[in-house]
Amino acid sequence: MASDNEASTIENPRNLHHILSPANIEDLVRGWIKEDMPSFDYAGIVVGDKIEEAAIIAKSPGVLSGVPFVESVFSQLDCKVTWLCKEGEKVKLMSEVARVKGPAYKLLKGERIALNVLARSSGIATHARELSELAKDLKWAGEIAGTRKTTPGFRQVEKYSLLVGGVSTHRYDLSSLIMLKDNHIWVSGSVSEAIKRARSVGGFSLKIEVECRSLAEAEEAILSGAEIVMLDNFEPEALAMASRHLKGVYPFVTIEASGGIRRDTLAQYCLPSVDVISLSSTTQGYASVNYSLKILKEGRDPLNPKVTAENI
Repeated sequence: MASDNEASTIENPRNLHHILSPANIEDLVRGWIKEDMPSFDYAGIVVGDKIEEAAIIAKSPGVLSGVPFVESVFSQLDCKVTWLCKEGEKVKLMSEVARVKGPAYKLLKGERIALNVLARSSGIATHARELSELAKDLKWAGEIAGTRKTTPGFRQVEKYSLLVGGVSTHRYDLSSLIMLKDNHIWVSGSVSEAIKRARSVGGFSLKIEVECRSLAEAEEAILSGAEIVMLDNFEPEALAMASRHLKGVYPFVTIEASGGIRRDTLAQYCLPSVDVISLSSTTQGYASVNYSLKILKEGRDPLNPKVTAENI
């Protein structure tokens, strides 16, 4: 019989918090706080250190994401967050997702940082979920993936948000996978020479992916030892022909489609012979989810209705 600890692990096998480094998050958040308050927070004198409670409200619908980063923001400011919704859950318009309690001046120091992270993380997760569900509805067996087109200094949040949304992060950084693009090939002289040089330092433990602009390049890459070929900027018909041929001859190779693929064209690329589809929109073309933080006071509406001509 499983112990209580074992049972909880089995019950929740995809707790994404477990893949994060607490030390990395703390360092990241500490930098955000320093950026927003390099010297004085003059408004802090207005509210003092009285213990207050605030509500975080979703002012637009979306997938809640960014929980561990928001918790770290408020933890470093001696505030406690109680979540009313689970990360990965779809939150409705004007729903309350969390309560935050702590000294008023510290609570407000963390407000904008936390909301910015929630807005962007949830926006990425929401877009990723839409792409994931679309592929699932098409009964496509491959993986939707992000790219390395992330915001400098914010990549950990963005890659984490992709996972919350249900898509692959793709390679995390330059050290995670050897990807040889057109510039590498042009400088080295050929696909085979580029792979030879890369393998000499990457060894057996790193896979090599080659960005290919033709069927001939893809075959040269495979025959030279590449484990993954990216068919870049192939139109759907060309992609279907090339990927079908490659899978037929080299079934062990992973085939990725990329370049100019959008949500409204995704279905055309979800082909049986394509294993991965990567889209830059996952971290560059999403809409943020709007959140608001309001301190709870009797007689004050935390939903903050719009000012109209009748109540001006």
